[in-house]
Amino acid sequence: MLAGVTEIACDESGSDGENLTGGNTDVFAHGSVDVPMADAAAAIREIRDRIRSPAEEYKANHLLREKHRAVLEWLLAPSGPLHGRAYVHLTEKTFFMVERVVDLLLGDPSPAAPLFRAGAPAFGPEPWKAFLAATNALLRVRGDTDAGPAAPVDAFAHAVDALAERAPAFGDQEVTDVLKLLGGARSRAADHRARLLAAPALNPVLNPLLPAIVRTAARWSAGGGAVVLVHDRQNMLTDERIEWLKETARIDGLRLVVARDDTRVQLADFLAGIARSVASHELNGRGDATLTALLRPYVDCGRAWGSVWGDERSGERLFGAVRN
Repeated sequence: MLAGVTEIACDESGSDGENLTGGNTDVFAHGSVDVPMADAAAAIREIRDRIRSPAEEYKANHLLREKHRAVLEWLLAPSGPLHGRAYVHLTEKTFFMVERVVDLLLGDPSPAAPLFRAGAPAFGPEPWKAFLAATNALLRVRGDTDAGPAAPVDAFAHAVDALAERAPAFGDQEVTDVLKLLGGARSRAADHRARLLAAPALNPVLNPLLPAIVRTAARWSAGGGAVVLVHDRQNMLTDERIEWLKETARIDGLRLVVARDDTRVQLADFLAGIARSVASHELNGRGDATLTALLRPYVDCGRAWGSVWGDERSGERLFGAVRN
């Protein structure tokens, strides 16, 4: 590593590609650590000594097992190896998706929050679920090609209309106005689908990885100085996208490595996997107060790099306040 350059090791957890409504996870987490290689190696040795699993490569699920609860708490504790030297960016996938479609069609992401928070309680579980599925289909590159290029646009318009029919009973004018604007944005939705099918986007609308890396870079660059990200290999991180990230995030480099060959990245992987699990449990009303309190210092950061989260109840527990 060059003198004066800070290397930040990164990894993610919860990637389901463009499937944000029917995937295996409801939270995407991007972990990053500023830990010297020797310290990271010592921490990994300590974890192995405490867990004593024969596995060649440890993952977050080793620490999330109940029998290893003490090791997990040690890792996150103020006296542990990560405190003050690590950060995790969380993305609530469905809110990220709603925010993206509102920004894309209306040119402003802010109306997404009241619409999202109205959600199933205001419109009913099935109409809301149909809206989310239609939004996912509209924004994703890979869809049902047999249905024809207009099918996702038609389905989205129908789902918006279904919500709009129920909005007056909810009685929130702000939400009613958002749905009216979305209902009038059919031509923009069709234009988006046409562009999507004509050429793949450098920064896919539905993939949370690139925005998370940009915010991670902003977090570690806030104090000034040169920053290089060392990231676990990811198919999304092509040479072209790495160049885009270097320019957009204003970092001095992004280097891909194999996680098992870099103990710093292994720690970032632990943090991302643990954070995703803890956040998902909070989101679904099954939160562990002790683990959430231990995680909070790693995610409770400034708005310039804060997590993308819409659920108020879990947001209060995870961050102290919802960031959006």
